[in-house]
Amino acid sequence: MTTYIIRRLLWLIPVLLTVSAVTFVVMRSAPGGPWDTDAERRQVDAATAKSLAAYYGLDKPMWRQFYAYVIGDTNSQTKEWVCGVICGNLGPSYRQRGRTVQDILFAPPEGKTFWQSRFGYSIRLGVLALSMAIFIGIPLGIIAALRQNTLVDYTALFIATSGISVPSFVLAIFLIIIFASRLHWIDIVVDDWTQFKYWLMPMAVLGFGTLAFTARLTRSSMLEVMRQDYVRTARAKGLAERVVIFIHMLKNALIPVITILGPALAGLVTGSFIIETMFSFPGMGRAYVQAIGQRDYSMIMGTTLIYAMLVAVANLSVDIIYVFIDPRIRLGE
Repeated sequence: MTTYIIRRLLWLIPVLLTVSAVTFVVMRSAPGGPWDTDAERRQVDAATAKSLAAYYGLDKPMWRQFYAYVIGDTNSQTKEWVCGVICGNLGPSYRQRGRTVQDILFAPPEGKTFWQSRFGYSIRLGVLALSMAIFIGIPLGIIAALRQNTLVDYTALFIATSGISVPSFVLAIFLIIIFASRLHWIDIVVDDWTQFKYWLMPMAVLGFGTLAFTARLTRSSMLEVMRQDYVRTARAKGLAERVVIFIHMLKNALIPVITILGPALAGLVTGSFIIETMFSFPGMGRAYVQAIGQRDYSMIMGTTLIYAMLVAVANLSVDIIYVFIDPRIRLGE
């Protein structure tokens, strides 16, 4: 297994290089640049823009800018070598001048903990949304399969179909109108995210689609397992129904469900930028959207690479968990 994990980790190098190259090309192909306007929306004059481009190395050829970001380059001002992404340096922010990308994403406000950084907020929201999907979606799928073609099954299917069909941003708008605008149970603009009640709506919106998909997949897997010979044998041996369900059926039925949980967590974290923007959530996704609007190249590149790393690690984690769930599976050495 160790050899397999090392091989998979080494494969991350070309994957991340490809992601960074594609992001770099697409980003630079978009109109505009980081010096179009400053923080107060005032136009930056040509002389200042030229000076800033020279300071950050944006006046160099495109290939050298990419090489400098990934590998490193000599600073034109200090004449010192500045290592790139391979040293963990995600670069300086072009719009929040004086701050680096890793500082913006990972450093918490003064006197706060790491979990109150932008990355910490996004991870916590993703974990909460996934937990909701697991602890509601899996039992819902199991009950629907055991009560097939009953009112319970039809209700579960309705919930699952709604969660898959309704876009998250549409659901967010409806919840904001109902619970914030009409009922006034929560504030539309939240300043204090230390109170858990304000997390409930972003968590529900973000996790509802995963909950629905998890419920449908659990139901279909359970129905397939219920018809297997070993389940009929277990019942013929006189085992209690709960033993048949939890020991013989559920463990095998959860294999395809676990397949999607690792990528689902990464997807919830990486796909939360729309929800974070709608709820003014202080996470990484909201900073990513702002960086795209401001053409903050280093922020876009750094955040994209972090997202790509999260997806790759999630997929690797699922492969490793397979071994502990299904003894028939062996990772190649």
